[in-house]
Amino acid sequence: MTPVDTYTESVETTARTTSDHRTLAGLCFFALGAGFMTVIMLAAAMVPGYDFGGGAISDLGVATETALLFNASLVLVGAFNLLGGYFLYRSHGKRWLLAVYALAGVGAVGAGAFPLDTGGLHGLFALLAFLFFNVQAVGTATQVTGLMRALSAVAGGVGLVFVVLMAIGDAGTVAAFGPIGHGGTERMIVYPVMLWLVAFGGYLLGASERGERIRSTE
Repeated sequence: MTPVDTYTESVETTARTTSDHRTLAGLCFFALGAGFMTVIMLAAAMVPGYDFGGGAISDLGVATETALLFNASLVLVGAFNLLGGYFLYRSHGKRWLLAVYALAGVGAVGAGAFPLDTGGLHGLFALLAFLFFNVQAVGTATQVTGLMRALSAVAGGVGLVFVVLMAIGDAGTVAAFGPIGHGGTERMIVYPVMLWLVAFGGYLLGASERGERIRSTE
């Protein structure tokens, strides 16, 4: 085998490995986003009298009918985000972005392991998840191009705005919640980034099929 053949084979092997990592990341993110959105909707329908405007999403984690379903799904969300973030890291090589995905995943796992009725730990983990899931969308925008870059920035930006509004409202200025209430504000933190994860997962799967690369810059 000539040096050129060896180099070509090495490049092709690297490309296949990168494609495999993108595929695994895409599957993780698509399953994460679609699965959690489905669980939230099903759980809300299962709890009699659940208040979408006034209640927290985490109320679904203490209701008898949905506690196991909701809390287990949160742990899975965190685990899938950690796995997806790692597989994506193998494609882009940015440690800071891997750290963001890891912090978001830890937040989700912690929020599921310590439900709302267990005390302050739940609030801390939930805030970690709220913040870093949206930061990861904004951070990912630096590694993609075109429409996905815009979608990533917008989804994360919207979520971060509502994180601030929720913090202001929970601090006592309830007017910050506006007409959508605490529950609606939480959903504006969660829903855009979950829908983005579904779209981003599909994007990664499509990029893998087309043989495209996620940007890798220092």
